[in-house]
Amino acid sequence: MAPEAGAFPIWRRPSDSRLLRRFRYNPVRVTANFSYGELKIFSGRAHPALAQEICAYLGLPLGELTLYNFSDGETYCQIDENVRGADVFVVQPTSSPVNDHVMELLILLDAFRRSSASRITAVMPYFGYGRQDKKDKPRVPIAAKLMADLLTASGADRILTMDLHAAQIQGFFNIPVDHLFAAPVLLDAIRELDLQDLVIVSPDVGGVARARAIGKRLGASLAIIDKRRTGKNETEVLNVIGDVEGRNVLIIDDIIDTAGTLVQAEEALRRQGARKTYAAAVHPVLSGPAIQRLEASHIETLLVTNTIPLDSAMARSPRIRPLSIAPLLGEAIQRIHQGTSVSSLFV
Repeated sequence: MAPEAGAFPIWRRPSDSRLLRRFRYNPVRVTANFSYGELKIFSGRAHPALAQEICAYLGLPLGELTLYNFSDGETYCQIDENVRGADVFVVQPTSSPVNDHVMELLILLDAFRRSSASRITAVMPYFGYGRQDKKDKPRVPIAAKLMADLLTASGADRILTMDLHAAQIQGFFNIPVDHLFAAPVLLDAIRELDLQDLVIVSPDVGGVARARAIGKRLGASLAIIDKRRTGKNETEVLNVIGDVEGRNVLIIDDIIDTAGTLVQAEEALRRQGARKTYAAAVHPVLSGPAIQRLEASHIETLLVTNTIPLDSAMARSPRIRPLSIAPLLGEAIQRIHQGTSVSSLFV
């Protein structure tokens, strides 16, 4: 399937993106890696639009697949082109419905392995079950480790993912993991907002490193929300650590699920005298009452990337501004294929 014309969203076309200028955009510069054969990109049904954008960046056609469900829900897969000896990348974020997309990815990986692809890379912009990465209560699973075992057993030779909930998840794998960060994309968008007297806010202690890194590149100060989780998908904000009075604040997180933490953080910051509040997140899960909470809040703009497809209600919200990470993923895929540095993307 060839990439459609205008596959890039209008807010991130190659001609006006700092990120793309940094990579010296050239859609026909992919060269073959003779160790792993021809580069081929395929997509499951989780996010075909993102796969199309990646292919548009690389100047490649999207690989041909047949995917459908039997009447009882079983997934059927057939690869409709020759992949013997090819360097295959399968784009499939494991977003909602998580279990369906996980199972589909495992079946795809098995199909490519049995079709004699020379190397198979699972491109998972959003890594489902990443929040279950430790035993923090008695008698609970470490589902992120189980995901790693399943992916490896199904035939993945390496993983390409973005902004893991905990970077230590890389250690669950016995295969190479390329861990990308959406910071270059978010930084471009934050600079375009041209916010003066800015404070970057981490919504919890776990996100301090991410917020500090963003703040350092923007020359902004740092604040931290002290929160405690009171139940499933519920948090209680206790305190704001840092000076936000009379200043613009931007809350930055990796995942926004029900938006409870985000909205409570925004309310706490306003109580401390913040002038205007903005937010940014990599993975817009936005489940349950998230959209209603965002619409009722005082958040001016929410920046999110398209690691997860936005449904129509989210896309229509004037407060949500989606940003494409396709150029970043496309550049990483090309560098993995050619055997060059991926970490240099963030230097």
